Amino acid sequence: MDDKQVQFIPFNAINEFMLNDYRLHVIQQVLAGIDRLPGDRRSAINSLIKRYVQVPGFRNSVQAPSGLKARASVSVFERRPEMAAHILQGWSELHPDLRQKVYDFLEARDWEALPADADRSKLPGFLVVWPAGQTYDVLDEAYAQMYPEDKVVANDLRLMIVWLANRLPYDMYANDEET
Repeated sequence: MDDKQVQFIPFNAINEFMLNDYRLHVIQQVLAGIDRLPGDRRSAINSLIKRYVQVPGFRNSVQAPSGLKARASVSVFERRPEMAAHILQGWSELHPDLRQKVYDFLEARDWEALPADADRSKLPGFLVVWPAGQTYDVLDEAYAQMYPEDKVVANDLRLMIVWLANRLPYDMYANDEET
């Protein structure tokens, strides 16, 4: 009997780990840069906005300015796993240098991850298993040692780690207690 089961939680569970201002910032970045995203990502995000986002004064919310659209999209990002998935994948696509560096960083630390350019929005959600002892502070410091010239913002680094590893640190404290 195999007691190892893979557990996923929906992508919108990331909201428990994001500050409100940072969530809005990520959504704003993606919607402001939507023209630089691949066509399928752009279409998926626009389709979700058209279906679920209501911007006062606009019959079609896709036509609204990105700032208004972003603020109106926050609640959809919080409630709809597919919106969170496409926004986060789009965000990673808008930061290809950081994405590659974080992927190389995770690989150097022996984390299991899909290739850097894999479309994680097609996955069923986040894994809940987080490597023991790998707190955000530990990861921040190790990344700074590996890339001393990179002045990445801590929230961006942490989000890229979570996204590329496809993991949320739900069990981090439970693992620390067991060891």
